[in-house]
Amino acid sequence: MEFDISEKLAMVHLIDSVIIADGEVHKGEINALTKLMTIIDFDSNFLIQARNIDLEQSVKILKNMSVSKKSSLAKILEDVAISDGHFHEKENEIIRHVFSEIGVSKKA
Repeated sequence: MEFDISEKLAMVHLIDSVIIADGEVHKGEINALTKLMTIIDFDSNFLIQARNIDLEQSVKILKNMSVSKKSSLAKILEDVAISDGHFHEKENEIIRHVFSEIGVSKKA
């Protein structure tokens, strides 16, 4: 699936937010992020840029994505959240907030 540059920025911002939500970056999360760099097509410089936008900007961009793109994002965020073997409550809060804002129902 192809995402435009603003969608990628918003998605990477959220992925990063989920990874750092519990205050620890786990090996599984780094592995998941590395895989996503190939899938979504971004690099570490792009990650730095994504950190400069805030959550509400991300939500605004993601709200306008197609249903299929939102579904892809939902799967990605849930995979990242459990990639360290534990679905932390802070990760869950971020994902729940974003899903409710952009109109995605939570699976997990």
